[in-house]
Amino acid sequence: MPIKTLMGPGPSTAYPRILEAAKQPLVGHLHPEFVKLMSDVQDQLRYTFQTESKYTIAISGTGHAAMEAAVANFVEPDDHVLVGVNGIWGERMCDLVQRYLGVPVRMVKPGGEVFTTEEIEAELKRDERIKLVFLTHGESSTGTLQPIEGIGDLVHSHGALFFLDTVCTLGCVPFNVGSQGIDITYSGSQKCLGAPPGSSPLTVSQGAMEKLRSRKQPPFTYYFDLNLLGEYWGFNDNPRWYHHTGMVTNMYTLREALSILQEEGLEKAWDRHRQAAERLWAGLEALGLELFVQNPELRLPTVTTVKVPEGVDWKDVSGHMMSKYKIEISGGLGPTAGKVWRIGIMGYNAGPQQVNRLLQALKDALDLYKPKAEL
Repeated sequence: MPIKTLMGPGPSTAYPRILEAAKQPLVGHLHPEFVKLMSDVQDQLRYTFQTESKYTIAISGTGHAAMEAAVANFVEPDDHVLVGVNGIWGERMCDLVQRYLGVPVRMVKPGGEVFTTEEIEAELKRDERIKLVFLTHGESSTGTLQPIEGIGDLVHSHGALFFLDTVCTLGCVPFNVGSQGIDITYSGSQKCLGAPPGSSPLTVSQGAMEKLRSRKQPPFTYYFDLNLLGEYWGFNDNPRWYHHTGMVTNMYTLREALSILQEEGLEKAWDRHRQAAERLWAGLEALGLELFVQNPELRLPTVTTVKVPEGVDWKDVSGHMMSKYKIEISGGLGPTAGKVWRIGIMGYNAGPQQVNRLLQALKDALDLYKPKAEL
């Protein structure tokens, strides 16, 4: 396989150390060495999520697996779920809620905008049946960063649970599950953490687990049932119980990724990603490009959306960058399809050299494909 620099919305380029970790020998999924590894990963994820919840695991599967696991366990038939829809992930959450017989309450904004506490409170007052409030912290289809300060307290004051997608922010963007009252959140290994896809971090609060345990009927899933997964992951300090064959090699790589993050420290990792994003934003503007999200405070540092200039085919530019430089950037998704490029600055790629190289490759492609009158 060719060596490529993955600077789209994910997966991101893996750290070399992480790929080396994948070479470790296979062991059984209930061998004591693997059980110890699972416990190590749980402790590392608690640090990364900033939580003390014992209900913290890595779902076997990509980020979509943890997303569906969260819905399957915590959405019961006829539950009203307030869903912030400002990109594809809100739309996908509505789909999942319906599939598990819940009732999505759509709170809609155009791509590139975020939700205010006042707007969320108005919806909670309008529909007192809402049991969960879902937001996407980092909306990778539009490039927005959703402010979440105070939302947990607001949601709890209305007797609901706060449900957050952190697929594009875990390890790269500041948030604190414990202090910000986040009841349910999931992520992926292949974005900010810089590991291969296949293991999805998930953590839930005591309040969320109480909702699960009080269900009138079991979740409509076996593979994702947290009551059963909890026996495999040691929620009740019982001997580990066979639920499924754990993804041994993926756990090696996830542990290594989380070790790298711990060695750097969360605060330093957050700062590094912010600095890399600001370098990218400045470089894009110096090339005469316009960022899709106008307010820098509402831009997602990990996935930047930049408008495709008039007269330019986004595929020509991204194709040239791949063929000549082996650098990947992606087109838009959902509401931004055909309108933007999406550039990922995550994990291993969040550094000045990587950003500078990307900007040079992008300039070269624009010089080739931008209408000459605009140069």
